Amino acid sequence: MADTEKKVVAEAEEKKAPAKKAAPKKTTAKKAVKKEEAPVAEEKEAPKAKKAPAKKASEKKAAPKAAKKEEKKPAKPAVTEAKASARSVKVTPRKARLVIDLVRGKRVVEALEILAFLNKTGATDVAKLIKSAAANATNNFGMDEDKLYVASIWANDSIKMRRYLPRAKGSASGLVKRFSNLYVVVKERN
Repeated sequence: MADTEKKVVAEAEEKKAPAKKAAPKKTTAKKAVKKEEAPVAEEKEAPKAKKAPAKKASEKKAAPKAAKKEEKKPAKPAVTEAKASARSVKVTPRKARLVIDLVRGKRVVEALEILAFLNKTGATDVAKLIKSAAANATNNFGMDEDKLYVASIWANDSIKMRRYLPRAKGSASGLVKRFSNLYVVVKERN
């Protein structure tokens, strides 16, 4: 430490030496005090430079702690169900529920066969929804397609478009065009 401090003081004096030759040699008590304080300030900076490597050592110690925290994370539980939803489908919820009730609890393959031959308004939309949920189950979660069944399926109200229907004698009556939100959950049967 003593060697580096001496070098810093010597460099500071060399820098100040040309300035002293150019400046007049009149000195007052205040200027003398300032000249004495300058090397002390530089000496304080020298130990700070030596503390920088100590920070790197603390960073090295922090890295294994972060690795330990990552190791302690618990494994996620296995996914047992897959979901799908269709928003704002142009079928009234009441008509959709007639179709939905036919396939609830059935195997996915069987439900799709029923919907293929069903002559109802929402049958095609419900079939697409069940196919989507089955695809989510097989592709995203690795479930067996043959063991899938429709665990739960439901229809809720969505937007309602208000329209007018022309009537006799120039009058009009209200007309509500209902849409529905369809949801399905597919699970794997053991």
